[in-house]
Amino acid sequence: MRYIFLLFFIISAVFLNSPLLAQNSTEELEYSLDLNSPAVALPKVYGPNIDLSGRGVHRDITMPRTLSSKDSLDNWQQDLGFAHLYRIQYNLWEIQQLAKDKPTQEKILNDHYEEIIKKISDSGGTVILDLFGTPNGLGRVLDENSAPHNLKDYKEIVKNTIRKLSCEKRYNIWYEVWNAPDQADFFLGERSEYLNLYRIVGEAVKELRQEFKMHIPLGGPSVSSWFRNIEPNNILSPEHSLIYELIKYCYSYRLPLDFISWHAYSSDPYEEKQSTIYNKPPAQLIREWLSYFRFDNNIPLVIDEWNFDGPANILSERGKNSYISASYIPSRMKNMYEAKIDYQTYFCLEDFGGNKAEVKRNLGVFSFDLSHSDSKSYAKANYNVFKMLNLLGDELFPGTGVFNDEFVGVIATKSPDYFALLIYNYIDPYGPTNYLSRNIVKLNGSERKAVLNIIKSDRMEKILSGNQDIASLRVAPKAKTMFNRALELSNQVKKFSKENRKIKISIKGLFKDFYVLSKYTIDSNCSRDCQFKSIQGKDDIDFRQGYSETIELSPYSVQLLVFKKKPHVPETSPVPGEEARPETAAQPEAVSSAPSPQKQPEIKSEEKPAIKADMPLVEEKKELPKEEKSGENR
Repeated sequence: MRYIFLLFFIISAVFLNSPLLAQNSTEELEYSLDLNSPAVALPKVYGPNIDLSGRGVHRDITMPRTLSSKDSLDNWQQDLGFAHLYRIQYNLWEIQQLAKDKPTQEKILNDHYEEIIKKISDSGGTVILDLFGTPNGLGRVLDENSAPHNLKDYKEIVKNTIRKLSCEKRYNIWYEVWNAPDQADFFLGERSEYLNLYRIVGEAVKELRQEFKMHIPLGGPSVSSWFRNIEPNNILSPEHSLIYELIKYCYSYRLPLDFISWHAYSSDPYEEKQSTIYNKPPAQLIREWLSYFRFDNNIPLVIDEWNFDGPANILSERGKNSYISASYIPSRMKNMYEAKIDYQTYFCLEDFGGNKAEVKRNLGVFSFDLSHSDSKSYAKANYNVFKMLNLLGDELFPGTGVFNDEFVGVIATKSPDYFALLIYNYIDPYGPTNYLSRNIVKLNGSERKAVLNIIKSDRMEKILSGNQDIASLRVAPKAKTMFNRALELSNQVKKFSKENRKIKISIKGLFKDFYVLSKYTIDSNCSRDCQFKSIQGKDDIDFRQGYSETIELSPYSVQLLVFKKKPHVPETSPVPGEEARPETAAQPEAVSSAPSPQKQPEIKSEEKPAIKADMPLVEEKKELPKEEKSGENR
């Protein structure tokens, strides 16, 4: 079963240039940071962004089934606020089902959907509102996932929704057309039907832009992987992807296209650094497609569903062992940033369970008794990593202290009165097979076939266990190199998933202030309702003398170090008759901890998400050139 899964990954998953080799396991890792080195505004991809989905059903019929419980929403708002990017799945079919009960329909619209949208917008955040679901009578079949057949009426429903939320209420919303249209569980239609669906929504948006003289962002296609299409497609022909088709279609029909979105479930933190058949990573390839069809190639690229994933949909690493997925989150975000992804929304706020369809998914940062949909929610260990992300500084040190390791990484940030280092130790349990699937694209057709035959046989397990002589394999030299690297990674995964790593942190800077250090930790000691409390570290740290400390990282752990500036003690004149004390004897007042994890750092107006509903992202075209051409596993 394991290798069937691997075969799927090789044919359909994304590929990556090999990451830098890990240091020798006996060596202590070293990370050195100069606080005076250049910094940039903290990229939005590092924000505590999340899809607000969960549960799948509620006892209260006015509560959208695609929205998490009030418990989880309130906990998130209290701890983290709503000043970032949040995705909400807006089910038009479910809303229409209540058409004969207007009071109930108004409640689901106003007391739930609009209430959370308003909270986000008022907080300076932005909503990606995913429009999906076909009301009865408007589709080809009586199914909410049916492609709309009555496009005229569907357009009017969508237009009225956008008019109310964006034009009249002026909420900060980006509109996304459908969810995972390449998956039959989410869209019953053909590629042409999806493109027509996008067209009628795009026309509605253009008309409202003209009527209200404002910008309304629109994008998609929210496919399950960036290279996927509704018709069968794989990584070897990305020019047949729905993303490519949508860019080309919008160019032909002069439709708005303000962001590109897709999903990316994997256990591989290097997913976005994959190589393609064109020897370019996906983000670069997509931006070249945008340029070719005369769009702004700097429009946001958004991975708006992602999570730790592996061979099974229900994984203990996402449930009782959620500290594993917690360590995966910063590792994946760091690689997204380096791969030039602009935004992400983690999926999702709450687990799914207790619903009529008997769908259970443990993807959330909150869970509950899955057999009782009305039970109270509780936080998993991975919820605390979002609290850590919320304590990162306003600026990022992008290229400082780089060291070569496959599993351990550091995200270093600063703010005016503190700086923070987030350190993670994530070991991909499927690292060897993910490595092969990332790199097999570098082989030619016959070489690739030979490797696939080995992977499908029992020889793959023998190779990774060291019982198969790689030199004896009848494959190309490049393939043997790949198998040797896979074996090396297999040994490293076995070793580092059981033993601690040490990393020496060295910090220097020309600051005259004293600091106090607070530490936050996520590890295997806690799986649910884990207390997020700082452990007081060294006090009176003077970076003029330099700072050095060796930190021990257990497997699948995350540590946040926050160095908080101590307030100055005002100088006083000496009492007559007494000698003035030397300047070095005056000590700043002590502070108890880093910024409170319960309080979101203040966000100034100019620091709000850069792209708002009233700001143009793509210039609409006046001339139409000739048309030319170039997993979801929940």
